[in-house]
Amino acid sequence: MGPEWTTPEGDASADAPALLLCADWLDAVATLEAASVDLLYADPPFNTGGPREGRAGRFDDSWATVDGWVGWLEERIAATRHALKPSASVLVHVDWRTSHHARLLLDRLLGADHFVNHLVWAYGLGGSSARRFARKHDDILFYAVDPQRYWFDPPRVPATSRRLRGRTKKATDVLLVPSINNMAAERTGYPTQKPLALLDVLVRACCPPGGVVLDPCCGSGTTALAALAAGRRTRASDANPDAVRIARDRLRGAAATIRRDPVLP
Repeated sequence: MGPEWTTPEGDASADAPALLLCADWLDAVATLEAASVDLLYADPPFNTGGPREGRAGRFDDSWATVDGWVGWLEERIAATRHALKPSASVLVHVDWRTSHHARLLLDRLLGADHFVNHLVWAYGLGGSSARRFARKHDDILFYAVDPQRYWFDPPRVPATSRRLRGRTKKATDVLLVPSINNMAAERTGYPTQKPLALLDVLVRACCPPGGVVLDPCCGSGTTALAALAAGRRTRASDANPDAVRIARDRLRGAAATIRRDPVLP
Protein backbone atom coordinates (compact mmCIF):
# COMPACT_ATOMS: atom_id res chain seq x y z
CA MET A 1 0.00 0.00 0.00
CA GLY A 2 1.40 3.41 -0.98
CA PRO A 3 1.51 6.65 0.98
CA GLU A 4 -1.80 8.18 2.01
CA TRP A 5 -2.76 11.84 2.11
CA THR A 6 -4.30 13.07 5.36
CA THR A 7 -5.84 16.26 6.65
CA PRO A 8 -3.85 18.47 9.05
CA GLU A 9 -5.63 16.63 11.86
CA GLY A 10 -4.46 13.28 10.48
CA ASP A 11 -7.78 12.10 9.03
CA ALA A 12 -8.22 10.53 5.60
CA SER A 13 -10.49 12.69 3.44
CA ALA A 14 -9.97 12.90 -0.31
CA ASP A 15 -12.05 16.07 -0.69
CA ALA A 16 -10.59 18.07 2.23
CA PRO A 17 -9.35 21.62 1.51
CA ALA A 18 -5.85 20.71 2.74
CA LEU A 19 -4.07 17.36 2.48
CA LEU A 20 -0.54 16.50 3.62
CA LEU A 21 1.82 13.64 2.86
CA CYS A 22 5.30 12.70 4.05
CA ALA A 23 6.82 11.27 0.89
CA ASP A 24 9.28 11.95 -1.88
CA TRP A 25 7.91 14.11 -4.68
CA LEU A 26 7.81 11.10 -7.03
CA ASP A 27 5.79 8.96 -4.64
CA ALA A 28 3.43 11.81 -3.79
CA VAL A 29 2.46 12.71 -7.36
CA ALA A 30 1.99 9.05 -8.29
CA THR A 31 -1.10 9.08 -6.06
CA LEU A 32 -2.73 12.15 -7.65
CA GLU A 33 -5.63 11.94 -10.07
CA ALA A 34 -5.03 12.95 -13.68
CA ALA A 35 -5.74 16.61 -14.51
CA SER A 36 -6.49 17.52 -10.88
CA VAL A 37 -3.98 20.33 -10.20
CA ASP A 38 -4.35 24.00 -11.19
CA LEU A 39 -0.97 25.24 -9.95
CA LEU A 40 2.31 23.44 -9.31
CA TYR A 41 4.61 25.50 -7.11
CA ALA A 42 7.93 23.76 -6.50
CA ASP A 43 10.65 25.14 -4.24
CA PRO A 44 13.17 22.28 -4.54
CA PRO A 45 16.56 22.06 -2.86
CA PHE A 46 18.92 24.58 -4.48
CA ASN A 47 22.00 22.32 -4.61
CA THR A 48 23.92 24.57 -2.23
CA GLY A 49 26.51 21.85 -1.65
CA GLY A 50 25.76 20.96 1.96
CA PRO A 51 23.06 20.55 4.61
CA ARG A 52 20.50 23.28 5.28
CA GLU A 53 19.85 23.66 8.98
CA GLY A 54 17.56 25.65 11.25
CA ARG A 55 16.37 25.26 14.80
CA ALA A 56 13.29 23.36 13.59
CA GLY A 57 14.72 21.13 10.89
CA ARG A 58 17.52 19.99 8.64
CA PHE A 59 17.86 18.49 5.17
CA ASP A 60 20.67 17.60 2.80
CA ASP A 61 21.09 19.87 -0.21
CA SER A 62 23.93 18.47 -2.25
CA TRP A 63 24.35 16.62 -5.53
CA ALA A 64 27.67 15.38 -6.89
CA THR A 65 27.14 17.38 -10.09
CA VAL A 66 24.73 19.96 -11.47
CA ASP A 67 23.65 17.36 -14.03
CA GLY A 68 22.64 15.14 -11.12
CA TRP A 69 20.42 17.90 -9.72
CA VAL A 70 18.91 18.58 -13.16
CA GLY A 71 18.16 14.88 -13.62
CA TRP A 72 16.51 14.72 -10.19
CA LEU A 73 14.26 17.69 -10.99
CA GLU A 74 13.48 16.56 -14.52
CA GLU A 75 12.27 13.16 -13.36
CA ARG A 76 9.92 14.74 -10.84
CA ILE A 77 8.43 17.40 -13.07
CA ALA A 78 7.90 14.84 -15.82
CA ALA A 79 6.13 12.58 -13.32
CA THR A 80 3.83 15.45 -12.32
CA ARG A 81 2.63 16.22 -15.86
CA HIS A 82 -0.30 13.79 -15.68
CA ALA A 83 -1.73 15.59 -12.64
CA LEU A 84 -1.74 19.05 -14.25
CA LYS A 85 -4.88 20.40 -15.86
CA PRO A 86 -4.56 21.75 -19.42
CA SER A 87 -5.13 25.20 -17.89
CA ALA A 88 -2.53 24.69 -15.13
CA SER A 89 0.53 26.82 -14.42
CA VAL A 90 3.96 25.77 -13.18
CA LEU A 91 6.17 27.86 -10.88
CA VAL A 92 9.67 26.59 -10.10
CA HIS A 93 11.57 28.51 -7.42
CA VAL A 94 15.37 28.43 -7.80
CA ASP A 95 18.38 30.72 -7.36
CA TRP A 96 21.55 31.81 -9.15
CA ARG A 97 23.12 28.36 -8.89
CA THR A 98 20.63 26.57 -11.12
CA SER A 99 18.11 29.02 -12.61
CA HIS A 100 19.64 28.79 -16.10
CA HIS A 101 19.68 24.99 -15.96
CA ALA A 102 16.09 24.90 -14.70
CA ARG A 103 14.87 27.15 -17.50
CA LEU A 104 16.42 24.94 -20.17
CA LEU A 105 14.91 21.92 -18.44
CA LEU A 106 11.43 23.48 -18.45
CA ASP A 107 11.84 24.52 -22.09
CA ARG A 108 12.57 20.89 -22.87
CA LEU A 109 9.73 19.40 -20.81
CA LEU A 110 6.98 21.97 -21.36
CA GLY A 111 8.13 23.83 -24.48
CA ALA A 112 9.98 27.11 -24.84
CA ASP A 113 6.78 28.72 -26.14
CA HIS A 114 5.05 27.80 -22.87
CA PHE A 115 7.28 30.19 -20.91
CA VAL A 116 5.32 33.04 -19.32
CA ASN A 117 7.64 34.94 -16.95
CA HIS A 118 11.00 34.91 -15.26
CA LEU A 119 10.01 36.38 -11.89
CA VAL A 120 12.60 37.91 -9.60
CA TRP A 121 11.91 37.82 -5.88
CA ALA A 122 14.03 40.68 -4.49
CA TYR A 123 14.25 40.27 -0.72
CA GLY A 124 16.97 42.64 0.45
CA LEU A 125 18.35 40.80 3.46
CA GLY A 126 21.56 38.79 3.45
CA GLY A 127 25.29 39.31 3.30
CA SER A 128 27.49 41.23 0.88
CA SER A 129 30.84 40.66 -0.78
CA ALA A 130 33.85 42.73 -1.75
CA ARG A 131 34.28 40.55 -4.85
CA ARG A 132 30.84 40.72 -6.49
CA PHE A 133 27.45 42.44 -6.43
CA ALA A 134 25.47 41.27 -3.40
CA ARG A 135 23.10 38.41 -4.22
CA LYS A 136 19.71 39.58 -3.04
CA HIS A 137 17.15 37.71 -5.13
CA ASP A 138 15.73 34.33 -6.08
CA ASP A 139 14.26 33.32 -9.44
CA ILE A 140 10.78 31.89 -10.04
CA LEU A 141 10.21 30.42 -13.50
CA PHE A 142 6.59 30.61 -14.66
CA TYR A 143 5.33 28.27 -17.39
CA ALA A 144 1.88 27.34 -18.68
CA VAL A 145 0.79 23.85 -19.68
CA ASP A 146 -1.22 25.50 -22.47
CA PRO A 147 -0.24 29.13 -23.26
CA GLN A 148 -3.77 29.79 -24.55
CA ARG A 149 -5.62 28.45 -21.50
CA TYR A 150 -3.74 29.24 -18.30
CA TRP A 151 -5.47 31.30 -15.63
CA PHE A 152 -3.94 34.58 -14.47
CA ASP A 153 -5.18 37.43 -12.30
CA PRO A 154 -2.62 40.27 -12.37
CA PRO A 155 -1.62 41.20 -8.82
CA ARG A 156 -1.65 44.85 -7.90
CA VAL A 157 0.85 46.77 -5.79
CA PRO A 158 0.90 50.32 -4.41
CA ALA A 159 1.80 52.90 -7.05
CA THR A 160 4.90 54.97 -6.30
CA SER A 161 4.54 57.90 -8.67
CA ARG A 162 3.10 61.22 -7.55
CA ARG A 163 0.49 61.07 -10.27
CA LEU A 164 -0.87 57.75 -8.97
CA ARG A 165 -0.35 58.38 -5.27
CA GLY A 166 -2.80 56.38 -3.17
CA ARG A 167 -3.68 54.07 -6.06
CA THR A 168 -2.41 50.70 -7.22
CA LYS A 169 -0.81 49.40 -10.39
CA LYS A 170 -0.17 45.99 -11.90
CA ALA A 171 2.86 44.26 -10.41
CA THR A 172 5.96 43.79 -12.55
CA ASP A 173 8.09 40.67 -12.81
CA VAL A 174 10.21 41.96 -9.90
CA LEU A 175 8.46 41.09 -6.64
CA LEU A 176 9.66 43.30 -3.80
CA VAL A 177 8.78 41.19 -0.77
CA PRO A 178 11.04 41.27 2.31
CA SER A 179 12.41 37.96 3.55
CA ILE A 180 11.38 36.78 7.01
CA ASN A 181 13.33 38.52 9.74
CA ASN A 182 14.39 36.79 12.95
CA MET A 183 11.61 38.37 15.01
CA ALA A 184 8.72 37.74 12.59
CA ALA A 185 5.70 36.00 14.10
CA GLU A 186 5.43 33.65 11.10
CA ARG A 187 8.99 32.38 11.48
CA THR A 188 9.09 28.64 12.22
CA GLY A 189 12.84 28.06 12.33
CA TYR A 190 12.72 25.74 9.32
CA PRO A 191 15.54 26.45 6.84
CA THR A 192 14.50 28.00 3.51
CA GLN A 193 11.07 29.13 4.81
CA LYS A 194 9.55 31.63 2.37
CA PRO A 195 7.39 34.59 3.45
CA LEU A 196 3.64 34.16 3.39
CA ALA A 197 3.30 37.49 1.55
CA LEU A 198 5.26 36.11 -1.43
CA LEU A 199 3.20 32.94 -1.73
CA ASP A 200 0.00 34.91 -1.31
CA VAL A 201 0.86 36.93 -4.42
CA LEU A 202 1.79 33.85 -6.45
CA VAL A 203 -1.21 31.73 -5.44
CA ARG A 204 -3.78 34.47 -6.02
CA ALA A 205 -2.23 35.38 -9.37
CA CYS A 206 -1.73 31.89 -10.78
CA CYS A 207 -4.48 29.64 -9.36
CA PRO A 208 -8.21 30.23 -9.86
CA PRO A 209 -10.46 30.52 -6.79
CA GLY A 210 -11.38 27.05 -5.56
CA GLY A 211 -8.52 25.52 -7.56
CA VAL A 212 -5.89 23.08 -6.32
CA VAL A 213 -2.33 24.15 -5.48
CA LEU A 214 0.30 21.39 -5.33
CA ASP A 215 3.57 21.91 -3.45
CA PRO A 216 5.67 18.71 -3.51
CA CYS A 217 8.58 20.25 -1.54
CA CYS A 218 6.39 22.02 0.98
CA GLY A 219 8.97 22.72 3.70
CA SER A 220 7.20 24.55 6.52
CA GLY A 221 3.89 24.65 4.63
CA THR A 222 3.78 28.30 3.58
CA THR A 223 2.31 27.59 0.14
CA ALA A 224 -0.45 25.48 1.64
CA LEU A 225 -1.22 28.18 4.19
CA ALA A 226 -1.39 30.84 1.47
CA ALA A 227 -3.65 28.63 -0.63
CA LEU A 228 -6.17 28.12 2.17
CA ALA A 229 -6.20 31.81 3.05
CA ALA A 230 -6.88 32.65 -0.60
CA GLY A 231 -9.78 30.21 -0.96
CA ARG A 232 -7.84 27.55 -2.85
CA ARG A 233 -7.37 23.87 -2.06
CA THR A 234 -3.93 22.49 -1.37
CA ARG A 235 -1.94 19.27 -1.60
CA ALA A 236 1.41 19.58 0.18
CA SER A 237 4.10 16.93 0.57
CA ASP A 238 7.73 16.70 1.62
CA ALA A 239 10.22 13.88 2.12
CA ASN A 240 11.40 15.45 5.38
CA PRO A 241 9.33 14.47 8.44
CA ASP A 242 10.35 17.71 10.20
CA ALA A 243 8.86 19.72 7.36
CA VAL A 244 5.57 17.83 7.36
CA ARG A 245 5.29 18.12 11.15
CA ILE A 246 5.73 21.90 11.02
CA ALA A 247 3.38 22.26 8.06
CA ARG A 248 0.75 20.16 9.84
CA ASP A 249 0.96 22.30 12.98
CA ARG A 250 0.61 25.51 10.98
CA LEU A 251 -2.29 24.21 8.91
CA ARG A 252 -4.37 22.89 11.80
CA GLY A 253 -5.37 26.40 12.84
CA ALA A 254 -6.01 27.47 9.27
CA ALA A 255 -8.16 24.42 8.53
CA ALA A 256 -10.23 25.09 11.66
CA THR A 257 -10.84 28.65 10.45
CA ILE A 258 -11.98 27.34 7.05
CA ARG A 259 -14.54 25.10 8.74
CA ARG A 260 -15.93 27.99 10.80
CA ASP A 261 -15.97 30.51 7.94
CA PRO A 262 -15.85 28.66 4.60
CA VAL A 263 -14.20 30.43 1.68
CA LEU A 264 -14.08 27.41 -0.58
CA PRO A 265 -16.94 26.44 -2.90
